[in-house]
Amino acid sequence: MIYLDNSATTRQYDEVTELMYRMARENYGNPSSLHALGFEAGNILFDARRNIEDLMYPGGEVIFTSGGTESDNMALVSTARKMKRRGSRILTTRVEHPAVLETCRRLADDGFSVEYLNVDRNGCIDPDDVAAALSDDTILVSIMTVNNETGAVMPVLPAAKAVRDYNRQHGTRIVFHTDAVQAFGKIPMDDAQFDLVSVSGHKFHGPKGIGFLYMNKDLKLPAFITGGGQENGYRSSTENTTGIAGLGLAARISHEDLIGKMTKMAEVNEYLRKGLMTELPDVVLNGPEEQGFTLHDFGKRCPSVLNVTFKGTRGEVLLHTLEQDRIYVSTGSACSSHKTGDSHVLQAMGLDHKAIEGAIRFSFSEFNTIEEMDEVIEKTKAAVTRFRKLGSFR
Repeated sequence: MIYLDNSATTRQYDEVTELMYRMARENYGNPSSLHALGFEAGNILFDARRNIEDLMYPGGEVIFTSGGTESDNMALVSTARKMKRRGSRILTTRVEHPAVLETCRRLADDGFSVEYLNVDRNGCIDPDDVAAALSDDTILVSIMTVNNETGAVMPVLPAAKAVRDYNRQHGTRIVFHTDAVQAFGKIPMDDAQFDLVSVSGHKFHGPKGIGFLYMNKDLKLPAFITGGGQENGYRSSTENTTGIAGLGLAARISHEDLIGKMTKMAEVNEYLRKGLMTELPDVVLNGPEEQGFTLHDFGKRCPSVLNVTFKGTRGEVLLHTLEQDRIYVSTGSACSSHKTGDSHVLQAMGLDHKAIEGAIRFSFSEFNTIEEMDEVIEKTKAAVTRFRKLGSFR
């Protein structure tokens, strides 16, 4: 099996699976309980929280959630509630994940005004557009860190700086949020001075159904889920201690020699890109060509993603053809795969229907190898050639 759908989900580290199994058998106490078993569970939460906070910009706290979607919802909805007396304008982009876009639509139904920034041919916004769009009525800016379909690294650092500069010059408070679901565990986040950061565990070899929202301690959002007051009152509900333990361990392991892992991933990514374009005509890269390894490399492509269009084909047919050879890829975001219509990301980049229809996303993990890519190139070439003959491609 060759798994190249890591932007949809990753295989858990073996160490994470073993830890969670052991905890489910032995450390199953409720962290709110006063006895020793509850105390042990509380210590596990404490350690996982510290593991993650050490990887983020100093001065924030981690709120555990059920994943990236809840973290995005919490960031947007709770910020809107907190700031609604001051303003009603929200600024985001046209290429955000549905967890952000659908939440913005709901907020618009509630009376908030949402402005969507355009992107260029590579799927990136212009940071100057962020600065130009800020106003005294703006309460929230939400821009993803890495795009889940193209891997484009967004200019979140200059965008966040523009927000901070505006706040300082105008004596106001605009909150900056980034969906870092496709960035955490792939790009260092410790120098990122953001108010809110959304992360999901299963994107970096942690468990599904667990994530976190990192929040600047100066922000203090209202409670998103009310009840017993867990997570410092921000998100009530008995904590998923086994998932949180797995999340904390995955966060630590994923960041061990992070740049080394990403350098290897970039080599595998580039080998596949060059191989496909050498072996097949009419293959077009969707997104930036040059790869980047830090948040300062905005306008470049994160090594975890390669999105290409095979002209004269249908991506869905290619996906299922490769699946027969146990090669697993995607046509876009798994979180919106049940919706009809073309990718909103590729549409925003200016691609027409035919180009979008023939697009495939290959997404990588630290476990993929050059040897695997030789087989992927061979099988993809055969599938594309066969499809084009049947479709009378010219």
